[in-house]
Amino acid sequence: MVYYLWRRKKKKGRSQYEELLSTAPSVPACTAPVILVSKESWTRPSEIPFTLPPRFTPLAHRGSLSVRMWYPVGTVLAGLYSSPPLNEVVAPPPGMATRLCFSVEYRHSSEQLMVSLLRLANLPPRFHGNVTLVEIRLLPDDRCQVCVPQSTLSVCVLSVGQDGKRHAVGRVLFPLEGELAGAGRVLWRDLETEDDTQCSELGDVQISLSYSPSLQRLSVVVPRARGLQLLTDAGVCVQVSLQIHTQVVKMKRSCVANSENDPCFDHRTTFKLRSQHLDEACLRFELQQPNPVRSEPPALLGVLVLGPFMYAKGPQLQHWMDMVNTPQEPVQLWHKLRRAT
Repeated sequence: MVYYLWRRKKKKGRSQYEELLSTAPSVPACTAPVILVSKESWTRPSEIPFTLPPRFTPLAHRGSLSVRMWYPVGTVLAGLYSSPPLNEVVAPPPGMATRLCFSVEYRHSSEQLMVSLLRLANLPPRFHGNVTLVEIRLLPDDRCQVCVPQSTLSVCVLSVGQDGKRHAVGRVLFPLEGELAGAGRVLWRDLETEDDTQCSELGDVQISLSYSPSLQRLSVVVPRARGLQLLTDAGVCVQVSLQIHTQVVKMKRSCVANSENDPCFDHRTTFKLRSQHLDEACLRFELQQPNPVRSEPPALLGVLVLGPFMYAKGPQLQHWMDMVNTPQEPVQLWHKLRRAT
């Protein structure tokens, strides 16, 4: 910005004016928006009014963030914000089990539970030509005015045949208490199929496994069992042992649950296990009933072993491999109890 000052100078009895050039550097011409300085009336003669040169007269454009004016800022390129395909974001974990991909988020401000269904993998071939539906419920489904300490999200996958009849493909039970810490994350859960709901001779136990390579930690959860053949009314508990080769590294036991055929344990435990020992270790689960005589061993209801091919096969081996191939993601399955050998 260039401005001029005029100073009055007396010489030989007559008034002259001398031009003084400002020492302030000049501003080159530019097209950037400049905020217009308002002109006001000046009352004191000592003040010098400033005005902008004509070349800096602002032009009214659209799209600017300047005060009282708009200037163009460009357009949005959609290619820069393209999201990857859903198959890449929520790729299913390895294995042939029927799995459901979903996300759960609880909004405390509005007290709303947001459930997003993303993908269904490994649908049985007999349901491929049918229409697939999903039924979502919040259990318990009682309408009474009671305080519910814990709720469970039930997601049931249905297949509608050509005759209009609905057939249950399977369901996922997601406890809301204790698992909402991972709210908003994409979760994969195996569906409990019709075959899984049929109890074995000695009963079944539900196991959830997850392994963290960074922490070298094996997490085990035993939510519940079903169809147990109880011998006494002394209650029932589950004992979990970590074994490497023939040596028992650590053993943990749950609290004694009520003497029921379908007891709920919700037993959670962790073991320290290095990654190089994943092919050498196994987990042994024993369903026991305490003996009234403490000196006597507990009554054994059934045994389950999960591990690599050295210790297990079939669903037990597949469960272990799914845990290894999907680090830090819980893998939950039902397993049949067997007699101790």
